[in-house]
Amino acid sequence: MERIKSKTHPEQLIFSLLRIDDIRNTRTDLSPDEEYIQVSGRKMSAGFAVPPHRHTRLERNTDLTQEAWVILQGKVLATFYDLDDSFLCERVINPGDVVVFYRGGHALTVLEDDTIFYEFKSGPYFGLENDKVKIDG
Repeated sequence: MERIKSKTHPEQLIFSLLRIDDIRNTRTDLSPDEEYIQVSGRKMSAGFAVPPHRHTRLERNTDLTQEAWVILQGKVLATFYDLDDSFLCERVINPGDVVVFYRGGHALTVLEDDTIFYEFKSGPYFGLENDKVKIDG
């Protein structure tokens, strides 16, 4: 697993990346406990079970949208920007990989036809005009 922090504010986590080949039989938490979006990976064998349960209602307050992508097929080039909108780094995200965006900016370029991925975000969604700010990069 890779965790990249801000160059301008080194205490701030920008993104986590877990490659499918790095998933083990024990739970791997990509997200530190204090982040709003929680993502983990785990390889499981037949017979593994999670007992029936539901989650309790807890008030959670945030003014930050966090996001995760899971690549199912194809490849995506993810470009990451720091808190001051400066270029931070790039990573190719492959099938089975998951990347979690906590803060800073990002862009994607699809590298292969028929690329498919899931995208998850914290909500609720208030529309494009309220959700995004363009970065000149």
